[in-house]
Amino acid sequence: MSETATATKEKEKDLLQPIYDDPGVMKGLEKLDEATIERVINQTLEAEGGARLKILVETCVHCGLCSDACHFFMSHDRDPKYAPVGKVKQTIWEMLRKKGKVSKEFLMRAVQVAHTECNLCRRCVQYCPFGIDTAHLISLTRRICHKLGITPQYIQDTAHSHSATYNQMWVKEDEWTDSLFWQEDESRDEIPNMRIPLEKEGADIYYSVIAPEPKFRTQLIYQAAVIMHEAGADWTMSSLPGWDNSDMCMFTGDLEMMGRLKRRHFEDAMRLKVKRIVMGECGHAFRSIYDTGNRWDAWESMPVTIQHSVDFFEELLRLGKIKVKTKIQEKVTIHDPCNIIRGRGLQEKLRTVVHAFCDNVVEMYPNKEHNYCCSAGGGVINCGPPHKNTRIVGNSVKADQLRETGASIVVAPCHNCHGGIEDIIHANHLGMELKFLGDIIYEHMEKPDAI
Repeated sequence: MSETATATKEKEKDLLQPIYDDPGVMKGLEKLDEATIERVINQTLEAEGGARLKILVETCVHCGLCSDACHFFMSHDRDPKYAPVGKVKQTIWEMLRKKGKVSKEFLMRAVQVAHTECNLCRRCVQYCPFGIDTAHLISLTRRICHKLGITPQYIQDTAHSHSATYNQMWVKEDEWTDSLFWQEDESRDEIPNMRIPLEKEGADIYYSVIAPEPKFRTQLIYQAAVIMHEAGADWTMSSLPGWDNSDMCMFTGDLEMMGRLKRRHFEDAMRLKVKRIVMGECGHAFRSIYDTGNRWDAWESMPVTIQHSVDFFEELLRLGKIKVKTKIQEKVTIHDPCNIIRGRGLQEKLRTVVHAFCDNVVEMYPNKEHNYCCSAGGGVINCGPPHKNTRIVGNSVKADQLRETGASIVVAPCHNCHGGIEDIIHANHLGMELKFLGDIIYEHMEKPDAI
């Protein structure tokens, strides 16, 4: 083997090292043979690809205009293999071209591309002259990986938790209600008559959160309860499975389980006869309930109205339900979560809330629907430690964006964005503080009932 060929081989091995370290992928590959790989790929493409896949594949003219839209491409010195079209070529196109006859080595790289080098953020769709949805093509690759049993271990574990408990963190039913009682008890020191209503039929609002909140971000439940109380909201939370609105199954390609999760969430809200579901500050959960999971369940229309907390907080301010007491004077910047900005258009309402509580807001550019992803979304952060550096190194453009603002505080109304940006801040020594909207509202709103 020539020196050049040897160097190339070593570079490819380094690139795949995170996959070698991922038992979910490697043990799954050990169980596969060529016939199984070919059969599963072709059955999935034939049954689920349909006209949409055919149109997307045949429309692309390989112009590469999608490339600059991708933070991985921009953060890797414009390396073509990180361009959206390059990722499709390394995954679903090759499966189609070879009619499913692909090697295990190919699948290793396909898993890595689909699960750790694409956030399904859909920024590239905006820059494609034909509007080709690369996220759909990568999601279809993940679906095939799911059926082959080669999903990264960490995110598969959260999907297993969804299957067993209807929440992603293995939270038991008594642990969930104990967390709510605990937060209610804590709040009595600040607001003596405050309650966190449970199982209240006919309330205006069913408030749902993702499972990491009772597990390690309980202050967000506390803050939301204070905001609800001071706003005079008629609200409730559920004591039964269905309270967790998150959905890792959407990202692993386990679409059957995704449908069960969303049906359980909606049916729990309908059981309590509420008028609307208000969700905590999570982007992917909103995508699942408002868009993907809801469509999978094939309801003709949304069975219960869905409202993201950004929209809800703006409503509370607009109607005078909550009032500003003090404002943050430090320089603040705003990160736009993909799933509620490109996916729902909440960018102006987000700014209305932030500007209401912050005097010195400086924008990142590009921003709003053109903002770069945090590189944690799309289930990438949930693939765990083996792949952490992939998303941090693959988003130096976000680090540059943050640094150029000179801000000391970043507001990001999304859990995955918090995880991703927190890692970027630490890795690049940016010294910035990260906050949810609930953090700044709770800290700076009027609280007439507080002692």
